[in-house]
Amino acid sequence: MPLATVHSRARLGVDAPLVTIEVHLSAGLPAFNIVGLPEATVREAKDRVRSALINSHFTFPVSRITVNLAPADLPKEGGRFDLPIAIGILVASGQLQQRETESYEFIGELGLSGELRTVNAALPTALATADASRQLVLPSGSASLAELLPPDTLQEATDLLGVVAFLKGQQSLGPPTDAADTQPAAYPDMRDVRGQLLAKRGLEIAAAGFHSLLFSGPPGTGKTLLASRLPGILPPPTEQECREIAIVQSIVGQPLQLQRPFRNPHHTASAAALVGGGSSPRPGEISLAHRGVLFLDELPEYPRKVLEVLREPIESGEVVISRARHQLRFPARFALVAAMNPCPCGFDGDPQKACRCTPDQILRYRSRVSGPLLDRIDLRLRLNRMAAGELQDSPEGEPSDAIRARVSAAHQRQLNRQGCSNALLDAGQLSRFCPLDTEGKAFIRDIEARINLSARGQHRLIKTARTIADLESSNDICLKHLREAALYRGEP
Repeated sequence: MPLATVHSRARLGVDAPLVTIEVHLSAGLPAFNIVGLPEATVREAKDRVRSALINSHFTFPVSRITVNLAPADLPKEGGRFDLPIAIGILVASGQLQQRETESYEFIGELGLSGELRTVNAALPTALATADASRQLVLPSGSASLAELLPPDTLQEATDLLGVVAFLKGQQSLGPPTDAADTQPAAYPDMRDVRGQLLAKRGLEIAAAGFHSLLFSGPPGTGKTLLASRLPGILPPPTEQECREIAIVQSIVGQPLQLQRPFRNPHHTASAAALVGGGSSPRPGEISLAHRGVLFLDELPEYPRKVLEVLREPIESGEVVISRARHQLRFPARFALVAAMNPCPCGFDGDPQKACRCTPDQILRYRSRVSGPLLDRIDLRLRLNRMAAGELQDSPEGEPSDAIRARVSAAHQRQLNRQGCSNALLDAGQLSRFCPLDTEGKAFIRDIEARINLSARGQHRLIKTARTIADLESSNDICLKHLREAALYRGEP
């Protein structure tokens, strides 16, 4: 039959829309045309496919070949369509039967020898294929998360010849054999942190409720040290969170690891590097930190316009990148941890070392972090320099395992009660799951007037108090929980 239809999937953010590949052979001068909004790498597929078919000992039809990638208005990129185009040509030329391909979808880049090469975003494609009740044929090594997928979803192959033999029933293809890294990551331990009890308490609260946190203090007070220990006390990700983490890693071609990520971009990072973008949009640092930690050290050193792009993702938990023809959405549900000095020289308010900055310099420095961004940070802690000899005399800190046990218990209380972390509660859920008694409401009215607390600030203070109550296994938010939460709403 001179017309064949093969199914594949495009890459569009974290989605994998269906692409129907139509191949038509017609009389006329030999030609090979690909239509359907292909980019350069897709148009180059005709040379790879021709060589792969010939070198795999198949007959390349001497006719006019037209390949249509439908829908026509969906951009197609990469070499992922090489394999389905080759299969379509084989069906159209009678070397394969259409019925042999109907229950499968195909992705994979072809080498000139017929070898199959891995492609990115295999996991979103596999999930979408499973939802469509079909199996995905893909190159070996493209997917390593068989445990996150329904059984018999994937078929891995090493070359085009093996795929054709499988479709004809002459040999079998195996499921993915590579396993994702599920071993706990070796994060730095909290036992190394001596002193700074208030900061460690704030870190535990942030981990339990997935709250944002800002450390401010002179150089050498342990801001970076503390922030680097946060991943080690976070609760383990749920199965759904593991899947979300793996999808983002699959899109960018990272090794798949089922742990909460920790991203630490340099302060010279651009807005596109932070939130994602480019001509072919890719996830940025905040999406790579999805369900994990985004650490921004030396916060005021980031360009202000770069910091301002964080405001919307902190609230919505996603990034929307708009292009002329389409919109892409990337998840960005992360715990923000930031660190900053109180002034350019770093010693404003330090009793042991005089500050060399003028009031105007201090004001300009702090104004680099806008009020709306600060208002979205739940906990703001000032770290002070330790007294002489305190570092050596202080006992070893509590190990991360012990803190993680308390954090995990509090986190599980939140999941059982409302299905999400406290930091993710919306206004409706807040009134339902975080009711205040008369004493608590009076405290909120008083603190609102004293520190000029915004409505968003009130909600975030109550969420923090709810987390403190969960750490104490308390069903109710008491006045002491609100008072402690208010301690963390000070100026940086």
